[in-house]
Amino acid sequence: MAGLSQIADVDIDPKGVFKYILIKCVEKSSKAEKLVVRGYYRCNFHADILDETRTATPSDFTLKCIGGGRIQHNDLDKNILVYGYSQGYGRADHQITVDILKRKYPDYCITFSNDGY
Repeated sequence: MAGLSQIADVDIDPKGVFKYILIKCVEKSSKAEKLVVRGYYRCNFHADILDETRTATPSDFTLKCIGGGRIQHNDLDKNILVYGYSQGYGRADHQITVDILKRKYPDYCITFSNDGY
């Protein structure tokens, strides 16, 4: 699983409201896998986030989006809200997303809602 360690669990914008996706990352040689979270304000569509992530990821990994939504990241109050869904990929399992985000932001209050778009 050493290969997967080079792929960050979380890469999201430091603040604001933006789309995000939950991605299954698989190392081609070992078939080891993990889930990662990516979210950027600059991406207008969830598919744009996946495209950008593929470009930034070494070719010895395959990436598959398993759902999406939105993130409201308040860096001043140390709050993150995960909510909504992706029209193209469906709703990510927001509880899994929250669990992954807590690894990078252990001192934040991170919650989710299945409401909203």
